[in-house]
Amino acid sequence: MTDSPYWRPGDDPGRRQFVEVGAGHGVDLDGGGRLELVTVAYETWGRRNDTGTNAVLVLHALTGDSHVAGPVEPGHPTPGWWDGVVGPGLAIDTDRYFVVCPNVLGGCQGTTGPSSVAPDGRPFGSRFPVVTIRDMVAVETMLADHLGIDRWVAVVGGSMGAMRALEWAVGHPNRLERAIVLAAGAAGTADQIALCSLQVRVIRADADFRGGDYYEGPIPGTGLAIARGIGQFSYRTWTEFEERFGRDPQDDRAVLDGGRYAIESYLRHQGEKLAARFDPNSYVVLSEAMNHHDVGRGRGGVVAALKGVRVPVTVAGVSSDRLYPRELQEELARLIPRAGLVKVITSPAGHDGFLIETDQVAAIIAESLASA
Repeated sequence: MTDSPYWRPGDDPGRRQFVEVGAGHGVDLDGGGRLELVTVAYETWGRRNDTGTNAVLVLHALTGDSHVAGPVEPGHPTPGWWDGVVGPGLAIDTDRYFVVCPNVLGGCQGTTGPSSVAPDGRPFGSRFPVVTIRDMVAVETMLADHLGIDRWVAVVGGSMGAMRALEWAVGHPNRLERAIVLAAGAAGTADQIALCSLQVRVIRADADFRGGDYYEGPIPGTGLAIARGIGQFSYRTWTEFEERFGRDPQDDRAVLDGGRYAIESYLRHQGEKLAARFDPNSYVVLSEAMNHHDVGRGRGGVVAALKGVRVPVTVAGVSSDRLYPRELQEELARLIPRAGLVKVITSPAGHDGFLIETDQVAAIIAESLASA
């Protein structure tokens, strides 16, 4: 095993499986770039039926990976990020469905990304092309072709995963029966782009970043840790922070932890934890992909794109989400013909509620799948 924060050939694959797509014809990208070959890392649960009609695609968020369910084990240093949602007898029932979760294009856990080896034998680094949500979905369609899945029972995701689920519904309506979109909107907002761009700037300002070509030297973990702290601030809420880290009413002082304010220690810990398992270049590439998210681009605008969606879409938002507020989900529900009312995940945890409130999320997904 390597001590790098990103997976690479030679490391324990764990439950990952791999497929190469684009051989012989390449993968042309939305921004004008091209990859001659893309390796996709993915995991599966359950069994595919003989006709391939019981498959569910689950899509991870920014710093997630293909390990949606399962324990910490060789090859997987963290437990499944939706363990309470995917599994036998759960909302996405692996006794009934064949569940597929790929690591995203541009990621760092087995799918081709900046840390992957380019055709010249060196890591892509700064040479990795710009990718968009549409590119990620295009690669996922190639994975579906490889698996012999013509049509998903559902495509499910939260945050960046929800952007991809929405893009599936808009761009590939014949390949899914329904989409389940949690905590996202139709396009990146100025507020979201501002927060992502600040995180990207912090990473690039790290002295170890070296323009993105740092794979033979120290990894710019300081910049990534600070960027994650900025992100973590936006993922949670004022209420939660005050309850956990606010002033002590007995002495009117902010709670301190080891000489730091407790909130400082919390954000530092979250940043350092991510820096130990994630590639800074992937954080940059995926953050910029989310900034480029716009289902209306080249399709006559958001209204036209959403009104053209032909499949049922379940839309859910988190009550306290300040990064992807309810107004964005209400827009989706209003414009998508078969969306219905927004489902509300009640949580004080902000945007991260779609990961934390597993009982509520499971109930929303189960209800949607029950109507399939």
